[in-house]
Amino acid sequence: MKNKIMVGMSGGIDSSVTAYMLQKDNYEVEGVYLKLHNRTDGYHERNLSYIKDVTKFLNIKYHVLDLADKFTNEIYDYFVDSYLEGITPNPCVKCNKQIKFGEMLKFAKKHGCIYLATGHYAKTDGKFIYEADDETKDQSYFLSQVDKEALPYMLFPLSTYKKEDIVKLGASLDSAYEKITQKNESQEICFVENVYTDVIKRHTNIDLPGKVLDTSGNVVGAHKGYMHYTIGKRRGFTVKGAHEPHFVKELNPKDNTIVVGKKEVLEINEVILENLNMYINDTIFECGVKLRYRSQATLCKVFIENDKAKVLLKTPVFGVASGQLAVFYDKNKVIGSGWIISTQ
Repeated sequence: MKNKIMVGMSGGIDSSVTAYMLQKDNYEVEGVYLKLHNRTDGYHERNLSYIKDVTKFLNIKYHVLDLADKFTNEIYDYFVDSYLEGITPNPCVKCNKQIKFGEMLKFAKKHGCIYLATGHYAKTDGKFIYEADDETKDQSYFLSQVDKEALPYMLFPLSTYKKEDIVKLGASLDSAYEKITQKNESQEICFVENVYTDVIKRHTNIDLPGKVLDTSGNVVGAHKGYMHYTIGKRRGFTVKGAHEPHFVKELNPKDNTIVVGKKEVLEINEVILENLNMYINDTIFECGVKLRYRSQATLCKVFIENDKAKVLLKTPVFGVASGQLAVFYDKNKVIGSGWIISTQ
């Protein structure tokens, strides 16, 4: 009897090739498409047309799992509320934890599957998550909040491949796959069609001119509304008489001000984290930490107490934002993560 496996299928080349690889490995494959929002621009229809062609070629079943309400309540609303509060959110991390390897995993188990596979570029041995071989596509950062209880059921067949190899393989398989390789790559945040401010504009007026302050509280310029900015941004506001670049250091929603300074004022030596998700039991340890996606790991010492972590950085990091994720690495192995609540 074949082992049954569920593949999360988005209509993209990565998940489509994942389904093919698993079938070649003699798994009984079924696909599932997550309907996570109610876009009316044909988004779901286009994705499902690609999935229909691929599953027909593979001769496998696929399901549509409508999680739009849960996604709105737990991911979309969090995204909007974070920007209103002057915090930079990371919805993909929350979605992986709560939706993809939460609800979708439950769905896979309900259908008798021993694994849930996706087209993520990452590795797991059932106990830890590791970086993928293709560092340019590695998604271990975004998976670091997934519950450790879910890891034994997760499978990432693309973990040792480069993206270009997957595209070539897909193009060689069938016209159904070749069509997918010719479409644009999906955007990082599925419900953001262009820029994040377009989403926020649907809920509030973001064009509220305000004052730019220096780190002493003096008014030094003007801005077009605090929700247009994230920590580290250096354009879109004025600073009187400035001869050097200035960067956003703080956002203050209550009085619609932003604090800016030269690069050195963005220097961070310590961060405090909450809502930890740890794969190890140590409470004091040294490791590497990534404070944003696509950053280099910085050596640090971590102290955990009462589900909060103090992270002392061995070398300063610039432009760290509250609301973002800090991910702990032991070489290429993820050993835990937490949400940044303060910096200094």
